[in-house]
Amino acid sequence: MFTILSSSNIGEDRSKTHTSFLSMFLIIQILLLSVEANQASSPSLFSKFSRAGPSKEANNIVSVCKHTPHQAACESIFISKTSNITTITKPPPQTLEGLFVHSVDFSIIKASLARALAYNLTISHRQTSHQTHSLGVINDCLELLEDSIDLLDNVILKYDSTKSAYSHADDDIQSWLSAALTNQETCLDSLESDKSMVDKGSMETSAQNINQFISNSLSLFMLTSRSPKQAQKKNPSNIVGGRRLLSDDFPSWLSGAERKLLEASVGDLEAHAVVALDGSGTHKSIGEALGLVASLAESGDGGRSVIHVKAGTYHEYIKIPTKQKNVMLIGDGLGTTIIVGDRNSDDGWTTFQSATVAAMGDGFIARDITFENNAGPSKHQAVALRVGADKSVIFRCSIVGYQDTLYTHSKRQFYRDTQIYGTVDFIFGNSAAVFQNCNIYARKPASTGLKNFVTAQGRTSPDQNTGISIHNCKISATSDLAPVKSNYETYLGRPWKQHSRTVIMQSYLDDSISRAGWSPWSGGFALNTLYYGEYSNYGPGASTLGRVRWPGYHASLTPVAAQAFTVGGFISGNLWLPSTGVSFDSGLIK
Repeated sequence: MFTILSSSNIGEDRSKTHTSFLSMFLIIQILLLSVEANQASSPSLFSKFSRAGPSKEANNIVSVCKHTPHQAACESIFISKTSNITTITKPPPQTLEGLFVHSVDFSIIKASLARALAYNLTISHRQTSHQTHSLGVINDCLELLEDSIDLLDNVILKYDSTKSAYSHADDDIQSWLSAALTNQETCLDSLESDKSMVDKGSMETSAQNINQFISNSLSLFMLTSRSPKQAQKKNPSNIVGGRRLLSDDFPSWLSGAERKLLEASVGDLEAHAVVALDGSGTHKSIGEALGLVASLAESGDGGRSVIHVKAGTYHEYIKIPTKQKNVMLIGDGLGTTIIVGDRNSDDGWTTFQSATVAAMGDGFIARDITFENNAGPSKHQAVALRVGADKSVIFRCSIVGYQDTLYTHSKRQFYRDTQIYGTVDFIFGNSAAVFQNCNIYARKPASTGLKNFVTAQGRTSPDQNTGISIHNCKISATSDLAPVKSNYETYLGRPWKQHSRTVIMQSYLDDSISRAGWSPWSGGFALNTLYYGEYSNYGPGASTLGRVRWPGYHASLTPVAAQAFTVGGFISGNLWLPSTGVSFDSGLIK
């Protein structure tokens, strides 16, 4: 179901919610105590091994765990008796595949316990606070845990059903584990940003632990023969960046009918709901329309839900949750259909919850709509659009804000013929996102001397298949910044997280771009581990002669390296279909 946040929504059925959530939490806490008691009273797996002398299985576990980022956490999974709680037939735990599956299974258990803890904390805060956004931090973690559990469940099902040494379906597994890890990082970021919450320690500890288990699971998968990395080593001629490259087309997750929707005129659409402020449609608000299509999807075949949003300015906050998939919003054009809000960090909202529109349900598509956060440059983090939907498409849209305009949170995303406006870190997140034929505009900051940063990518592990790829786009100053650009500096990006990855390819860069090109985040943080690259850019700001000299910066990518960041090489490019009108370039522009 969809959610539009308001104080009335949060207060509704409070006593009933309190009882059900509290009961759930107490049951799970009892189970957790039982598990911990079993662990305490039982000799560990490794103590059994040590009494009988070194065993092949024990040595294998220790050897494999040495290749994970959190070795102690990896070994602890097989000490704990909870690793025996399974729902499907597992590979033998002494094999690498078995270790991976058990690691994911253990992560699901821990995430479920953390979800119960988050529910309990929301109950406590609802009783003590009447401010809607005071619940933001825990709501962030709760929503992200729900999404992570869904992702991890999908990993187990996909891995169990895919028997071959490698199939392109295993790209999904890497993407889902990458997203689940990103979710925990986001929860931790939200917790860290809230200085007023005094009882957040248990949630922080839980999120940190889950972060380690998921990170290890991702590393274990990348060690298996079924991972994209291993497949590339075995068959490098057919794989670039872990994926096969095909022709210039729409992504395969769009059916023929859906590809036509991207190009069809509004008059030819058969929408499930029509939103119009003047009452000429089926609904007057987007939220009401989303409620209708959610109910239809529950009783139908789970196909695409199309909502036509007619011309008008809609002051709404829209959330499309993980469970509501394949939603398509179609407007009447840029600057004609506008969805606007003004939530921001200065007013107490977390960055995650500040979004005017947030889409987490897979298969989200938006066309011909302006998404805006008009909080202004002085209000700091204020997101216009947040996307954490896998295989999402943003086509012919405008995304307008200042700091943190577009939150490309997680999973695989594609942006085509879209305009993005902002100042600080205005394209940020940890998805695998490709921007193609887009106009990216740096705006005039609030005061002289402030800096603009186009991107702030948040990759935390070298095993994540995430990053920002800007291909065949235009990066320039807005009309108000251009005359005074000498008073400001605009950088292509800065490293938000340790393994930040951003590539600019075959794009026009105007003279507002700083000669250094890229900016540090703080001191020498991430300068050795980031991956920033440029390839065949042009325009007055494209010269790399004055660029930074960081170890992780690549001033001139090779064609092979650049190809890995194209549509075909970066976001499930193994399954593309012929073009039906909109030009999607899967490879480099020739």
